Amino acid sequence: MKDLKQTTVVGLGLLGGSISLAVLRSFARVKVVGYTHRPSTRDKARNLAVASEVVDDICRSVSEADLVILATPLCTFENIFFEIAESLPDGCIVTDVGSTKVLPHRWAAKKLPKRVHYVGSHPIAGSEQRGVEFARDDLFDQAMCILTTTDKTNRRALQVLKKFWSELGCIVKIMAPAEHDRVFANVSHLPHVMAAALINANSGEDLKFAGKGFMDTSRVASGPANIWADVLLTNTKNTSRGIDKVIAELTKLKKAIGNENKSEIEKLLEKARNKRAVLIDYKLKKKEIIS
Repeated sequence: MKDLKQTTVVGLGLLGGSISLAVLRSFARVKVVGYTHRPSTRDKARNLAVASEVVDDICRSVSEADLVILATPLCTFENIFFEIAESLPDGCIVTDVGSTKVLPHRWAAKKLPKRVHYVGSHPIAGSEQRGVEFARDDLFDQAMCILTTTDKTNRRALQVLKKFWSELGCIVKIMAPAEHDRVFANVSHLPHVMAAALINANSGEDLKFAGKGFMDTSRVASGPANIWADVLLTNTKNTSRGIDKVIAELTKLKKAIGNENKSEIEKLLEKARNKRAVLIDYKLKKKEIIS
């Protein structure tokens, strides 16, 4: 990490802005250069002192970087890799904060020169809010961050990123891209689809009577549609399989309710209750949630 002199963050929304602030907090000697194509966001970022420098030229932003982090919508990655390729210094490490990983690895292999090193990153942090004005330097404290690697991943680059995210407060785990996309289709992408479906299944008038339980259950449906559309479109098969599994579980409940089979209803509800209790206990022991 002593060789890390400049980090460039491409995209200054909630995640990009929070990364910039966290780097400024955690690495006193590291220069943070931020890039965004929107003039209004650049003005906000400068006023909020989100980065050491905020620029309007993406190639200039990466030209002296030791580490480049893409914090833009997933489906922009391929074009950005192509756009910055010739401007990246030798040995530069490139990563991203995208929620899927198979396609970013494929795009990086095609578009980035072999003299730079790509490793996938997925910090499990954020909120329904968007915009640099919501950025905070503690967003990654005790958050999990998944690093994704292949047999071609540079080991030194992996170690640098492990240390980098750890210094920002993350608990770092390593996965293969395909395993990552399978797991997060079920525990991240599927809940968003279900929350959206739950909201859409109700009329606006009925929703006015919703209580805290409904609000908690549907919270993630408030996420930005363009960001989530990219996530779903870059992990279609895994998410579709997850939807099929939920439909199967709903069908079991529907059948039991339709048959007025109280014992079967209780059995299915109790199974879910017990599995969630085990999950909560695990997360408490890992200090990933606080009681």
